[in-house]
Amino acid sequence: MLNIVLVEPEIPQNTGNIARTCAATNSRLHLIKPLGFLLDDKKMKRSGLDYWHLLDVRIYEGLNEFFEINKGARFVFSTTKAQYNYCDFHFKDEDFILFGKETAGLPENLIQKNMKSCVRIPMVEGARSLNLSNSVAVLAYEALRQLAFPGLLKESAYFDGGNE
Repeated sequence: MLNIVLVEPEIPQNTGNIARTCAATNSRLHLIKPLGFLLDDKKMKRSGLDYWHLLDVRIYEGLNEFFEINKGARFVFSTTKAQYNYCDFHFKDEDFILFGKETAGLPENLIQKNMKSCVRIPMVEGARSLNLSNSVAVLAYEALRQLAFPGLLKESAYFDGGNE
């Protein structure tokens, strides 16, 4: 199971979209406070549609609590400041993939201390970043692809085996 970690997310719709991605991929969602919205925000709930019952969400008061509780885990940091392309990184089962808040990304000291575990999504020069929910989807599916999509349906439930 992958662990998707949002550090101080600010936009409820992004968190709702990410919750839906986590539910569909059987990934655990970790939210690190402060949050820029209330957990019962209508926009967040609407973005997540009816997937909330499939979701395992963990909430932390801050980064210190998060790292203390998940001591010994392997952490991957998503940042535009990384040297490594996410496709060149070898993800492992149970990885914790951290994403920063929409307006500032991850804290600079966290990036500097963990440069060998930082990955980025390639973009054209001048592009600041992708939307947070898109970034989570890109990295989550690459990690799951590398792990052979554990526990996920690999064939369509609608495929009947016939020719098109």
